[in-house]
Amino acid sequence: MEFRSEEMCLAQLFLQSGSEYDCISELGELGLVEFRDLNPSISSFQRRFVSEIKRCEEMERILGFLLREIQKAHIAVPEEDDSPLAPPPRQVLEIMEQLQRLEMELSEVARNKEKLQRNLLELIEYTHMLRITRSFMHSRSRHEALGPQYEEFPTVETDLVTGCTGMQRLGAKLGFVSGLIQRVKVEAFERMLWRVCKGYTILSYAEVDENLADLDTGEISKSVVFLISFWGDQIGQKVQKICDCYHCHLYPHPENDEERADVLDSLRTRIQDLNNVLHRTEDYLRQVLQKASESAYIWVVQVKKMKAIYHILNLCSFDVTNKCLIAEVWCPVSDLANLRGALEEGSRKGDATVPSFVNRIPSNDTPPTLLRTNKFTSGFQSIVEAYGVGDYREVSPAPYTIVTFPFLFAVMFGDLGHGAVMSLFALWMVLTERKQKKQRSSNEIWATFFSGRYIILMMGLFSVYTGLIYNDCFSKSLNMFGSGWSVRAMFRSQQWTNQTLQTNALLTLDPNVSGVFSGPYPFGIDPIWNMAVNRLSFLNSYKMKMSVVIGVVHMSFGVVLSVFNHLHFQQKFNVYLLFIPELLFLLCLFGYLVFMIFFKWLAFGAQNSSHAPSILIHFINMFVMQGTSASPLYPRQMGVQVFLVVVALLSVPVLLLGRPVYLLWLHRGGRGLRRRRGYERVRRVSEDDGSVTPSYEDDEEEGLDEGRESLLKEFDLADVVLHQTIHTIEFCLGCISNTASYLRLWALSLAHAQLSEVLWSMVMRLGLRVTARVGVVFLVPVFAVFAVLTVSILLVMEGLSAFLHALRLHWVEFQNKFYHGTGVKFVPFDFSLLPSVFEQDGLL
Repeated sequence: MEFRSEEMCLAQLFLQSGSEYDCISELGELGLVEFRDLNPSISSFQRRFVSEIKRCEEMERILGFLLREIQKAHIAVPEEDDSPLAPPPRQVLEIMEQLQRLEMELSEVARNKEKLQRNLLELIEYTHMLRITRSFMHSRSRHEALGPQYEEFPTVETDLVTGCTGMQRLGAKLGFVSGLIQRVKVEAFERMLWRVCKGYTILSYAEVDENLADLDTGEISKSVVFLISFWGDQIGQKVQKICDCYHCHLYPHPENDEERADVLDSLRTRIQDLNNVLHRTEDYLRQVLQKASESAYIWVVQVKKMKAIYHILNLCSFDVTNKCLIAEVWCPVSDLANLRGALEEGSRKGDATVPSFVNRIPSNDTPPTLLRTNKFTSGFQSIVEAYGVGDYREVSPAPYTIVTFPFLFAVMFGDLGHGAVMSLFALWMVLTERKQKKQRSSNEIWATFFSGRYIILMMGLFSVYTGLIYNDCFSKSLNMFGSGWSVRAMFRSQQWTNQTLQTNALLTLDPNVSGVFSGPYPFGIDPIWNMAVNRLSFLNSYKMKMSVVIGVVHMSFGVVLSVFNHLHFQQKFNVYLLFIPELLFLLCLFGYLVFMIFFKWLAFGAQNSSHAPSILIHFINMFVMQGTSASPLYPRQMGVQVFLVVVALLSVPVLLLGRPVYLLWLHRGGRGLRRRRGYERVRRVSEDDGSVTPSYEDDEEEGLDEGRESLLKEFDLADVVLHQTIHTIEFCLGCISNTASYLRLWALSLAHAQLSEVLWSMVMRLGLRVTARVGVVFLVPVFAVFAVLTVSILLVMEGLSAFLHALRLHWVEFQNKFYHGTGVKFVPFDFSLLPSVFEQDGLL
């Protein structure tokens, strides 16, 4: 973990024609540099390598189709441990041909399979239709047919002599329409038939036993077979149109039972043949997909890398001769040798006659910020960068956050049992991290927990430590060393008698009686306090003072870290005009409060504790500069306090006016030309944050006069004074509010302890009170409830609460003392960091 971000430089890469692809490929594998766009005015469609990118996108489209088919067939795509290299340009057309050939073959087989499935479905529907309509025709009477029927031709009167109806005499024939319709459409279909063909149709229908797939959409749903009897051709045409409107699947209706039997026989044969052909087609399709799946991962990675390389080549510009590509990159100075080695390797692979080379160039642009991390430190760096990416070469809070963040969390979450459970959970994630990474879970909450596994491990271990300090384990105390308090001594000294026990509900141990208090508990809080009635008031005082002490130390450390920024950016005047006044203001007021806390602890023992004055009253009197009727903590206390308040008040005008006055003096020629050069380097930064970025080319002698003129134009006294006023008000008021903000350590620590105690007394104690034989059986569900509530409320909810409060203390109270967080993150061109579109869609 680095103290500050790495030194960066701007470099020009001269990539010779023919080897530029291989050079960029090498750089992508190593992830060394961040490319700048040298063609900002040219649109994406007018750049040189647009056709190659389109080819890559076409290959991505085919791969997407291929992966979807593989996923439908439930075939796993094997992933290789070693990522394949980007293919040379001469292999691109070969891969393209392979993919196109595969796509054509798959499309043809898929089309044939779909056609066969449709034919099979039609034959199955026809079979169901014939089977069910047979029951309609063979029902004992027309009114006993399955399903509701309309009134049977009310306008038709039968001629008693000839036995013919009036419709038959007019030449109308009885016709039939049969088919299948979706179950949900039946009611609307029935109403429409009645309204359009009232009196001239009979509808019979029955539901098919099994679910059938829809011919058009492929959805599985319930279908209904229907048979419509109608008189006359005109009614028949209307019925036909209504059936078309409702997307009914119509099939020819046989004239008699013999014809129906013949059709059913031929249908069975055709269905059997179709099933055989379908099985062979599916086997062949699976073989093709199985073979394709073996190469799919390699193709996906190769296409991703090719496309990325051509995108980078589009950022480059051509030289005058059009034979050389020029790229500009940000590169860490420590990686320049590796960059040269990568270009040499790329030139060798590309068989270039002239090798590609790198040339470092001066720049006044602010470089991006690079802080290298590993799997342990990356989580803590993410916490810092959620606030803001650090300025270039600014002191990074991340190394200190590794210790302070879990510690502040543990102060609020101090419980040995809960810390141990959290540590074991994090340890399990750490030990199985390789397996978890391979699984690539899509659950965002789990991914968040897993990425912060080392943070959780540290928080758990620190909570175990603070739990031992508080002597708290699931709200119970551990008596490891034996209590330092003795009840027996109170009886020996005749302080207590049997009558005392009978007449007093509460008893107070007196440490002044010899033998009652033998000395402090060796580590943490004495377990006897867990039995005391005044335990909460004792812990209240202890944890509140502890919070103030931790807060002042943490803030003072943040102020001290600002010195390293001032010195690194050659702003020594800020040490005297910002750092020293800030530190004096903080320590003279709140540092003195910490001193009083420790002094009171050391100066007052059990004998004179009743005469101990209130620190809070003394602290308030310090501001109003008047004595108190209470006894002072130490001799000449009033004089020391007045002196400290005067020093703190005098540091405010220094903070307010020191820097603007000094900059004005420099602006008007304060220290001559030699000093001005240093100042001119310093003033390259905005006045907003006070940080300084030195010029990256120190020997610009010829540009000094121009810099001086621009400095005279840039300097704005009102702007500087306004900024400094805001900074001073923010710091002085912030010292008060930030110190009070650390009291959340006290509040959340007490809340966690009390919640833990409530859970124990309301759940576990109930189970332990059952003394009958069934008590053991009853304890099992009680413990299950206790465990679930402990994990959900105390570990997850309380843990999240303490995490957020610790995060706030770092962002607002600690980092704002020295960290600006207005930088730009270094994003190297690295194939491993590029997301794949197929991974996002869940195809890989």
